[in-house]
Amino acid sequence: MLMKGLSLRGLEVFEALADSGSVAQAAEMTGLSQPAVSQQVRNLEKALGAELIDHARRPMRLTPAGRGFLARTRAVLSELRLAQSELTVMDLTHLSTLSIGLIDDFDNDLTPRLVTILADSLTRCRFKLITAPSHEISVAMQARELHIAVAASTGEMLPGVLEYPLARDPFILVAPRGLIADASDLLAGLGGLPLLRYDREQLIGRQIEAHLARQKLDFEERFEIGSHLALMAMVARRIGWAVTTPLGYMRAVRFHDDIEAYPLPFGAFVRTISLFAAADWADRVPRDVARTMRHLVQTQMIDPATARLPWLSGELRVIED
Repeated sequence: MLMKGLSLRGLEVFEALADSGSVAQAAEMTGLSQPAVSQQVRNLEKALGAELIDHARRPMRLTPAGRGFLARTRAVLSELRLAQSELTVMDLTHLSTLSIGLIDDFDNDLTPRLVTILADSLTRCRFKLITAPSHEISVAMQARELHIAVAASTGEMLPGVLEYPLARDPFILVAPRGLIADASDLLAGLGGLPLLRYDREQLIGRQIEAHLARQKLDFEERFEIGSHLALMAMVARRIGWAVTTPLGYMRAVRFHDDIEAYPLPFGAFVRTISLFAAADWADRVPRDVARTMRHLVQTQMIDPATARLPWLSGELRVIED
C-alpha cells in the first residue's frame, strides 16, 4: 500500500515540474490549475518527508533528494504507461492478414515493443512488418502494399488514405561536443564546419532543404548522406554539423558522448509523425494501433528524450486523438 499522500497524479505532476521547471508549464502539461500543481508537490514532499524542489529558485531546480526520486518516478511511470499501451490494442484475432510499415527512426526501442504487443493479438494472422525511410513507406502505402504505415507526414492529402497524427517532432541542430562555446550564437560557434545534409531523396532531406530556402540560408554543399547513423558519426568525428529531429537524435545514442543538441537557431519548424491507413478499411484497427503508438512514442521516445534534453519539454510531444 502506498503511504498517505503518495499518488500517481502526484508523481505525474512532479515529473512535469521537474521537466519544465515552471508551475505554469507543469499545469499546462498535466491539465491542472497552478494551485493544484503546487498542492500536489507539497503533498508528495510531506508524504516522503523530504524537499524535492528548491522552491526559492526560478526556474525551479531539483534538490539532490529530488534528483534521486525523479529517476525512480520515471521508471514507475514508464512501466505503468507501457502496461496501459499493451492493454489499448483491441482483439485482432479476426484479421487474416496485416502488413505494417514503420519509419526507421523507431528501430531501436519502439518497433520491438510494438511487434510483441501485436503478436500477442494476431494469433491467426499472416503478419508482415517492414522498417524504412518515410518516403519509401509512403510509396508502399500508395501502392496498397501496406494496410497501415507510420511515417513522417508530407502535409499533403494522399488519395484513398486516412491520416492519424501521432507526434510533433521539432527540428534541432546537432554539433560536435564542446565545439560551441556560446549557445546564444550557434551559427558563429560552428567554426566554419560544413552542414552535413540528408540525402535529398529522403523526405527529411527535402523538408530541411525547403526550410533553409524559406529562411534564405545558403550553406556550402559538400556532403549529402543517405544513412542517418553515418551522418551522426560524421558529426561525432567533428567533420560537420547537422539538422535533425529529437527522434533522430535519440536513435544515435551510441554517439551521444560526442555530440550536443541545441534548439534550431533559424526559424523553428517541426515535422509530424502520423499513422496512415487505407480509407476503405472500415475497421477500428487503425485507431487502436494509433492509440497504442501514442503511448509507445511517449514512453519509449519522448520521455527519454526530454530527460536528456529538458528544453524539448512541450515541443516534442504526442498529438492526442
